[in-house]
Amino acid sequence: MSAVCLAVPGRVVAIGERDGTRMAEVDFGGVRKDVCLQYLPDTTVGEYVIVHVGFAIQRLDEQSALETLDTIARMGLLAEELGGGSVTSAGDAQPEGVHR
Repeated sequence: MSAVCLAVPGRVVAIGERDGTRMAEVDFGGVRKDVCLQYLPDTTVGEYVIVHVGFAIQRLDEQSALETLDTIARMGLLAEELGGGSVTSAGDAQPEGVHR
């Protein structure tokens, strides 16, 4: 089976700089990864971004992001795309400060 390479939405939980590059810690329904903000330098904490191969490439509204994460998780692709491990659906993983 060939590898799948998706653009995955996640919520920015922290922003900093590494070696002169603006970086974010992004939460993908319970899995956190470091992401480069070079293409979206004015991104702020709390925003949702679409991430592809380690780069934030587009902003996304919360509802669309959570629906997409749920779909990817139900298909069993989220853990595979994010490097393994146990990943819950976005509906089960409540982002900090967000109440539904």
